Amino acid sequence: MRAELFKPIRLGTMQVPNRFVRSATNECLTDKGDYVTDRLADLYEALARGGVGLIITGYAYVRPDGKSSTSQAAIYDDKFVPAYKKIIERLRPYPTRIVLQIAHGGRQSIPSACNGSPTAPSPVPYPVTKLTPREMTEGDIKEIIHCFAQAARRSREAGFHGVQLHSAHGYLLSQFVSPFTNKRKDTWGGGVENRARILLEVLKACRKEVGKEFPILIKLNSDDCIGDGLKIEDAVKIASMLGKAGIDAVEVSGGIGDSFPSACRSDVDSPGKEAYFATNAQKIKKAISVPVICVGGIRSREVMESIISTKKADMVSMSRPFIREPDLVERLKKGLAEKASCISCNQCWHPKGIRCAQLAKKQGLGDRD
Repeated sequence: MRAELFKPIRLGTMQVPNRFVRSATNECLTDKGDYVTDRLADLYEALARGGVGLIITGYAYVRPDGKSSTSQAAIYDDKFVPAYKKIIERLRPYPTRIVLQIAHGGRQSIPSACNGSPTAPSPVPYPVTKLTPREMTEGDIKEIIHCFAQAARRSREAGFHGVQLHSAHGYLLSQFVSPFTNKRKDTWGGGVENRARILLEVLKACRKEVGKEFPILIKLNSDDCIGDGLKIEDAVKIASMLGKAGIDAVEVSGGIGDSFPSACRSDVDSPGKEAYFATNAQKIKKAISVPVICVGGIRSREVMESIISTKKADMVSMSRPFIREPDLVERLKKGLAEKASCISCNQCWHPKGIRCAQLAKKQGLGDRD
């Protein structure tokens, strides 16, 4: 089964050389204007050199008020495209494919990005910022759909091999599909079909801009991991609707800002604690015909192989392990490793750029890096 992990797979028109995905994370490697930098290109090139089949970039916000953390990449204007083109040029010698993740923070936007007045489907307070968002109007919703479509166009113009819509972890699109954050009584709220409507409209608008040949993926919450939030039953229905509407792949995740760290759990130190969204991924896979990507605490080769062999998903996606070991795929392929050495300490994120805190300590860097 080891060979299955290294077999190519097609996501729409995009051929990926193996089943390994670097899942999106905020790299904190932009300049003061939120343009991507050479340091970010270095990171992606290291992943490509290390054998990762598909790189999904960190969250790129589609409108200025959609920024959800500091040092986050922007894609809301054509002026950002040239910097992204430099990254694509760096990856050209490798078979690795790269897609841009596009998103909007909604109620999880940082106050400085939205003048302390975030917008969201409904005025549900966000405990992290202690702000209550303004409920979006019909015009606001149509405008944000347009912004996603334009971001997809820019992604194609920059040379990316595809785009991923971020509808997970409590960001704006995820807020629409969740009954916890969507209390609307109009056609954008209520039943699952109405709550999922924005995803279908965004997909349709993106297709109009980029055509049928440009792959569009989605990161989809399968469980908000909070009381009356989205559950797997509705997630399966939403994935099915997206599959019929022409999505090219679904990455299955879970958790929102209110239920942190449900999406990136700590102390993943045994196979039994790994792949905590794999069961949900399998349920979604049974409902759709396009490839499914499983993310969530995957660490060991045996678990990776099991996910593929038992048809829980078609690809395995990781973030934190690749921060520590960008060459993990090559080491697994050559038999030099049986699992990632990541200890899931959740100390990767640093305002000067993501790095493995454990390696930094060994090198005597600490917070000075």
